[in-house]
Amino acid sequence: METTEFNRRIGRSFWFCFVPILYYLGSASGFEPDFLFPLENVTIPQGRDATFTCIVNNLGGYRVSGESSTARVAWIKADTKAILAIHEHVITNNARLSVTHNDYNTWTLNIKNVKREDRGQYMCQVNTDPMKMQTAFLEVVIPPDIINEETSGDVMVPEGGSAKLVCKARGHPQPSITWKREDGGEIIAREGPNGRTKLYYVEGEVLTLTKVTRSEMGAYLCIAANGVPPTVSKRMMLHVHFHPLIQVPNQLVGAPTNTDVTLQCHVEASPKAINYWTRENGEMIISNDKYSMSEINVSSYSMQIKLVIHRFQKSDLGGYKCISKNSIGDAEGSIRLYELEAFNKVETGDMSVMEKSSENDIEGRESSESHINHGFQGLLTESSDSSIRPEGNEAPKGSLGVIAMFWCSQLFLLLFFL
Repeated sequence: METTEFNRRIGRSFWFCFVPILYYLGSASGFEPDFLFPLENVTIPQGRDATFTCIVNNLGGYRVSGESSTARVAWIKADTKAILAIHEHVITNNARLSVTHNDYNTWTLNIKNVKREDRGQYMCQVNTDPMKMQTAFLEVVIPPDIINEETSGDVMVPEGGSAKLVCKARGHPQPSITWKREDGGEIIAREGPNGRTKLYYVEGEVLTLTKVTRSEMGAYLCIAANGVPPTVSKRMMLHVHFHPLIQVPNQLVGAPTNTDVTLQCHVEASPKAINYWTRENGEMIISNDKYSMSEINVSSYSMQIKLVIHRFQKSDLGGYKCISKNSIGDAEGSIRLYELEAFNKVETGDMSVMEKSSENDIEGRESSESHINHGFQGLLTESSDSSIRPEGNEAPKGSLGVIAMFWCSQLFLLLFFL
């Protein structure tokens, strides 16, 4: 066991001594330097740090022909033929460049905060005779950026007119432009071989809209992308101007007195309109305890306007107008308000009778109630033909005549047989 351990120690010492000797002999023997791995291309976003690694074997003992110094590694910008660094010394006047060496066979060129002008071919060169070198390309990619000076802002166009939206972007590679509606709606293209076409997105720097309608109003997004994050976009508003349009759901509204009545109109207008209510004689209605007005937005160009008349009275009968005005024109809608007669239930016996109730026929109601309550002494029921008939112990007056005639005929027959 002791012999084995001794042999192991001798072997380990041998290799520690022998490997450096072999390396020295290889260097001194004049083996030519050789690249262990190819130089790799680098693609990096602008502003990041880039590195090139060059691994050279057999450089230490190689002597350059006619010179006493050993061979050295140099870094060169191949497209401009500018020497950047030799061995570990940076030659060029660029504080962003540095070179590191691991004291064996690896040289690294470091470029901090890469800029667009750093793009190009880089060379790792060994000054052998003949010279040996390998190259790699530094690609600097730049995320897209929209050029505001050359891009459209918000656009206004009259209904039926044409609109042209332009979006320009820069970056490397050159960004592509895509148009979408912010609300996810369809873009209507009316030009081209296919005529009217509905699309969810359109590609290209220019978006042309013809014969524009109010439904195409809204926000459009210009999206620029080139595969380098992040993707960027710009929002543009398309305003379509037109004179107001009013639609009245109910032009005739009825309600009982002493109730709250709601009148409403649907308004479409762009630019935004001023909306108000008047009586048919032109008297403007103001919000107070009697009247309440409200507006509910339905879309960017349409809304519901409402007028509530509290405690409706006869003096409120007549016509009302909803009026809408903007800088292009005006429109109005008319609603007529009438009194709606209410119906009350009057209980008599075990039957319910519906009776009209209004201020115009109070006396008629009283006489009707008197007739219903006092016309018959029995219960009131509804027959199969929906007529009202009396029931009880007392027979109707018509049936008394029939009974009398029956007994008279019986008496006549008795006298005849006698």
